[in-house]
Amino acid sequence: MTRYIRYHSLYAAIAAHAERNAWDITACRRAVRRCEVLLAALQHHTEADPAWLSHGVDRVRRFCTEELELARAADEEHLSQSYSPRRWGFWEQYGGPATVLGTVDVRDGVLRPGRHLCPPAVKELFAPLLSLVARDVVSFAELETAGQAALGVPCSAEREWLTDVLTATRDGRTHAQGDWEASDRTRRATLRILGRAIDLHGHEGDGYQETLRSAVAFGGEATTDPVLAAIPETAGWWGVLLRHYSVGAWRRLWAALVAGVGSKDGEADRSAEELRDWLAQQAPDANVRRVLGNLPPLKNAAGQLLPVERHLLTQGADAPMTNVLLLMVGALRSREGHLPDDVRAVFLGRQRRWAEFLDPTWVDGLIDDYADRPVRDLAARLVDDMLAQSRRVALAKLRTDPATGGLKIFSRLHLRNERYFKTGDEGDSDIGTRIPQLGSLAAQLGLFVVRDNCHTVTAQGRRILETNP
Repeated sequence: MTRYIRYHSLYAAIAAHAERNAWDITACRRAVRRCEVLLAALQHHTEADPAWLSHGVDRVRRFCTEELELARAADEEHLSQSYSPRRWGFWEQYGGPATVLGTVDVRDGVLRPGRHLCPPAVKELFAPLLSLVARDVVSFAELETAGQAALGVPCSAEREWLTDVLTATRDGRTHAQGDWEASDRTRRATLRILGRAIDLHGHEGDGYQETLRSAVAFGGEATTDPVLAAIPETAGWWGVLLRHYSVGAWRRLWAALVAGVGSKDGEADRSAEELRDWLAQQAPDANVRRVLGNLPPLKNAAGQLLPVERHLLTQGADAPMTNVLLLMVGALRSREGHLPDDVRAVFLGRQRRWAEFLDPTWVDGLIDDYADRPVRDLAARLVDDMLAQSRRVALAKLRTDPATGGLKIFSRLHLRNERYFKTGDEGDSDIGTRIPQLGSLAAQLGLFVVRDNCHTVTAQGRRILETNP
């Protein structure tokens, strides 16, 4: 969602305008919602580049007939009938990143300038747009006066400012470590790692995240490449990207389990035994030790990690047993000596003091316990563990419902009379690492470029990110 540089500069301009006019929380929210509608209306009304798709443009279209019905589109009372059902619109997605970047500060819910002040030229970029916020209806002629703020319309001042903010540099040239906060330095380090990964593997045609994995998680470049090896954060991303496979496997397994359960009014409710059988029946007819022995090697002769996880995923991420195998690989990678100590610390969690439910060492303990038993027994145990963890999480989130005075359980899977039923499906998408978004923002700033589905670092990107050895 937070994929556009233009929205980051928009919110910074709104925050500056809010401070100048002493806006309260209501005025800030109104401005945010109306500015987001205006950006979407610009996309709809003008012949904009289809590569730039403003947030909410599909829902704004119906308010653009003979003119833009701005008040109706941004209605704060009937959110479901407006451009966004969220009270703060798309700021709810951009707000966290914007405050971390330091382009916006939030004080008691009110938007104010962050530590990186919005430049005058960027304020001028949005001045015509902000001048329309007070209108309930905006003619298309008036809307066109704000066209310079539309997505895809270049603004050199915006690019220069946000390049400095994103890369922790001054005037796109120098990085003085003492001038920046820890989050800025971490972001710069991540961009440098990603830039170097693109130099090494961008020609392979993968996305930003897989390009980063190729350089950092697998092979030996994380420790042998002079640029990557000199960046301390490389080890952290190595651990994160490997752990990401296990987290994704659990999510897909859980989503598949819940998908097979019916609602409370249907006939497809399930007992725990039926759910155990669901996964056990898909297991191979072999014991756990044999299945482990049939896995591809996790390392090459030089001791470098091989992409076993990628190989397994080519067999189909939707297959439940593929995800069981991914969990087993994660368990093997958790063993002492398989990963460097600093990488293993991140892989298992820096604050970890003992094995946690469902983490790789938990699965490794199950492998030891079930080594000489059929895989179907291990599969059934994994179902039991998922159901137990779901219950633990639901109870931890238990709250009193102020509307009824009763208890409210935040869970999609419920147990009644020893039968499970669901109130909705679970998501099976991977947890975001933010690497694709970071790469996209860097590309919008001219640091990276994509040609023929291959990524490269521009000359400006190499200079600012210092990716040359």
